[in-house]
Amino acid sequence: MTLLQPESTIIFLCDVQTKFRPAIHGYDQVIVTANKMLKIAKLVGCEVIATTQNAKGPTISNANLSPLVHSHPASGLGPTDPAIDLPAIGNLLVATVDKTRFSMLTEDVEHILYSRSNIKNVILMGIETHVCVLQTALQLLHAPEPLRVYILYDGVASSHPTEMSIAIDRLRAEGAVITTSESAGFELVGDARKPYFREFSKIIKEFKLAGQVEGKM
Repeated sequence: MTLLQPESTIIFLCDVQTKFRPAIHGYDQVIVTANKMLKIAKLVGCEVIATTQNAKGPTISNANLSPLVHSHPASGLGPTDPAIDLPAIGNLLVATVDKTRFSMLTEDVEHILYSRSNIKNVILMGIETHVCVLQTALQLLHAPEPLRVYILYDGVASSHPTEMSIAIDRLRAEGAVITTSESAGFELVGDARKPYFREFSKIIKEFKLAGQVEGKM
């Protein structure tokens, strides 16, 4: 397996919406990691796709919705948490897609992804690990033209730690690479001689102070 390269890698941000916060164990760490990865994406030139789950409210039977969506059935779950600075990456944010299916691979996302023949790797972060993140990863790994999937351990979360740990075990067994935002970042940069390495180092130091993973290892 080769190292991550910016030109062959895209970042997926899955369903990090404010209304999920009370129900998600480790939600705040996901916010921290998402912002770290967006800064790294901007630095190295990685494109990003973000999704939301049922942002405007259900257009289908409530019986078909996940338990978290059921908790806000009438009003919808709203946009990506504004604490995540998506506008800062400008044109590198190639799409923000709302969905009702659990996997991120809607028709729109598939069109964007598979129209980029250079993309071989997907870095995946968001919620919930055992539902939307898992189903997205499985589709990517077992597609007719499979992609390598990197799960950011410090960038995913679930409603309960048990769900998180079981999902991570399954993802690893299915062939996903379980890594961290810092490790993935160093792979994307690749060489301390890169002109942006000093700025990258500042990002790493900034986010070491911003928060650490607790109770997930």
